[in-house]
Amino acid sequence: MASNPDHPAAPRIDFYSDTITRPTQAMRQAMAEAEVGNEQAGEDPTVNRLCEMTADLLGKEAAVFLPSGTMCNQISYRVWCNRGDEILLEKSSHALHFEVGGIAALAGAMTQAIDGNRGLFTGDQVAQRIRDPHGHHTQRTALISVENTANMGGGTVWPIEQLRGVRAAAQAKGIPVHMDGARLPNAVVASGTAAADFAVQADSVWIDLSKGLGCPVGAVLAGTRKFIEKVWPFKHMYGGAMRQAGIIAAAGVYALEHHVDRLADDHANARRLAQGLATIEGISVNPNEVDTNMVFFDVAGLGTSAAAFAGRMLSEYGIRVGPMGPTLIRAVTHLDVDTSAVDEAIAAARDLAAR
Repeated sequence: MASNPDHPAAPRIDFYSDTITRPTQAMRQAMAEAEVGNEQAGEDPTVNRLCEMTADLLGKEAAVFLPSGTMCNQISYRVWCNRGDEILLEKSSHALHFEVGGIAALAGAMTQAIDGNRGLFTGDQVAQRIRDPHGHHTQRTALISVENTANMGGGTVWPIEQLRGVRAAAQAKGIPVHMDGARLPNAVVASGTAAADFAVQADSVWIDLSKGLGCPVGAVLAGTRKFIEKVWPFKHMYGGAMRQAGIIAAAGVYALEHHVDRLADDHANARRLAQGLATIEGISVNPNEVDTNMVFFDVAGLGTSAAAFAGRMLSEYGIRVGPMGPTLIRAVTHLDVDTSAVDEAIAAARDLAAR
C-alpha cells in the first residue's frame, strides 16, 4: 500500500494535535466497566450521567452526546439557520476552514468572516456586520459563532469582557450566539474563568472530549431543553444515533473528573516549548502569545518551508509537528507529552536549525 503523506508512520513524540491522545489505563478500565443501554432511546445510564455532568458544568438546561465536535457545530448551525441565512464568524475559525464546507452543504447557510485578532473579534465588529433585517436584497444574519479557545489564533482564550461585548451586540439584534468550545476546558484552566461564566454568553455550546481531555471519541452539546429537542432529529439524520454508547461516554465521565485540572501541565509545557524555540536562531515565536497548549512558530528565517522542516523532524528525530502554512508550524502539547519530550523537541529543533 502506498504511504499517505497526511498519515505518516507513528512518531516517537507527537505534537501534531491533542486529538492524538490515547486513553489512560484508568480511563480504559472505566470504559470496560461502564453500565450501558440504548443511548438513542435515552436508556444508557452512563451517557445520561455524562450529559447531566456537562449541562451542570456549563450551566445549561440539557445536553446531548454526539460522536464529534464537527457534528456539534454543524447540527447547531442547522438548528439556528434557515437556508440562505448568514453566520458571522472569525476568518480563521475551524468551522470555516476545517469542516469540509459543512455550513453550506448541511445548513445551506452563508458565512461572513470577521477580520479579528488572534481568532477573536469585538462586539463593535459584530454590530457593524449584522445585516439589516428589513433589507429586500440581503441575507439574514442568523447566528454569531465564536471559538474558545481560538485554534488558529494560537489557542487564544477569549477575555470574558470581550465575549460579553459580542453577546451584547448579538442580543441587541435578537441574534443567538453559538460557542465552538472544543477546547473550552483549556480556556477555563488558563483563565480561571468558570466554564458556566463562558457558556452563559452563548445560546449553544459544546466541549470536545477527544482533545485535551484525552478521550478516544465524542463531544457534548448543551443548551436549553428546547434547543436540545431540536438537535435530536438532526443527530439521527446526520448519523449520530448510537446504541450502547456508555462504553465511550464513560471515558468522558472519567475525563471530567480527572483530566481537567491537569490541563495546566499542558499549558506549562507549551510555554516551555515556546521559550526554548525562541532561543533558536532562525525560528520565530512569541512565548507571550501562548495562552494554552498550542505553539505556533515560523521557520522562514531558516530558509526552509514548514513542510520540509516538519518532514525532517519526523524522519530524523521521530518528532512530529504540524505544518500550518508555507513556513508556519503548530505544536500542540497534551497528556501524552511530558517535560522531557518537550526538552527533546527543543534540542532536535536546535540541531536541525544548525544544520
